[in-house]
Amino acid sequence: MGFKCGIVGLPNVGKSTLFNALTRTAAAQAANYPFCTIEPNTGEVAVPDPRMQAIANIAGSKELIPTRISFVDIAGLVRGASKGEGLGNQFLANIREVDAIVHVLRCFEDDDITHVEGRIDPVADAETVETELMLSDLESLERRVIQTRKRAGAKDKESLAVLPVMEQALALLQDGKPVRIMLKDIALDDLKILQGLNLLTSKPVLYVCNVAEAEASTGNEHTKAVADMATSQGARSVIISAAIEAEVAQLPDEEAKEFLDEMGLEEAGLDRLIRAGYELLDLITYFTAGPKETRAWTVEKGAKAPQAAGVIHTDFERGFIRAQTIAYNDYVTLGGEVGAKEAGKARDEGKEYVVQDGDVLLFKFNV
Repeated sequence: MGFKCGIVGLPNVGKSTLFNALTRTAAAQAANYPFCTIEPNTGEVAVPDPRMQAIANIAGSKELIPTRISFVDIAGLVRGASKGEGLGNQFLANIREVDAIVHVLRCFEDDDITHVEGRIDPVADAETVETELMLSDLESLERRVIQTRKRAGAKDKESLAVLPVMEQALALLQDGKPVRIMLKDIALDDLKILQGLNLLTSKPVLYVCNVAEAEASTGNEHTKAVADMATSQGARSVIISAAIEAEVAQLPDEEAKEFLDEMGLEEAGLDRLIRAGYELLDLITYFTAGPKETRAWTVEKGAKAPQAAGVIHTDFERGFIRAQTIAYNDYVTLGGEVGAKEAGKARDEGKEYVVQDGDVLLFKFNV
């Protein structure tokens, strides 16, 4: 199960610096974690989770295998991308292939780095990109709605179900608003329909405010404006100094920690970015643990036990019987599986159990 966040942004906002820091982080992780692969425009990185080490210490695991998420460096954008200007067609096609958008915004002043629009205004920058995405969605949806209305008029069952969602999305776009606003309060069936439309502005967005080194821990007026914009859209924002991340990514762990302490930062901004991307996709983590390894697994929030088992192997889902379930806090405070069983905190859950973030699971199946 691979989840991809596409990194976008105007020229000279720090997008490449941030992506390069991510890929260096991924390369460094290869020494500690298996299955770390990097393609020219993709960095696959571990999702930082201190719970995994705590579980491994109790289970006596020889190896730790974290869950992972991919970041894709998407071609740059210029005005007119929706009409194919610059690398517009490639840009839009690449966005359709990712699960969420990480939008890097310039929130720093530097006379030596020219801004493509000749001013520092991250909210306006975001609107430039958003406008191109909305124009592309609008053109696509207007054509599709005409056909769907005809089929709905002929009492086509699928079209009758899809049309209200399409028309709601179209009304938002015509009003100059992104479709993701619909995600705030949407029924599950309608959500599936919306996802099936694969609209660019329906994808969740994380705004990354790229600030100067001195403002990495505090932010500035620009980052406050971005935070307000994100809140109004149902999106999220995070403050990062790409310059700091580029330095940290090249340092050994101990030196990196000292450097971050000097900058007044509790952790690397990339760790916050990775976690925020993970949460943006509405994902949770469960764990399996034993002497051989402690491993983190990714499922979508709301997944039931058989679905979670299927992430490990399809046979586990097909032959699912039950899942021994221990909540993370119980596992740690009671000293692991044995202690949890003695305290009555190891539960056998069936097919309808909804997996909770941090659960330590042992699946029982029969194929």
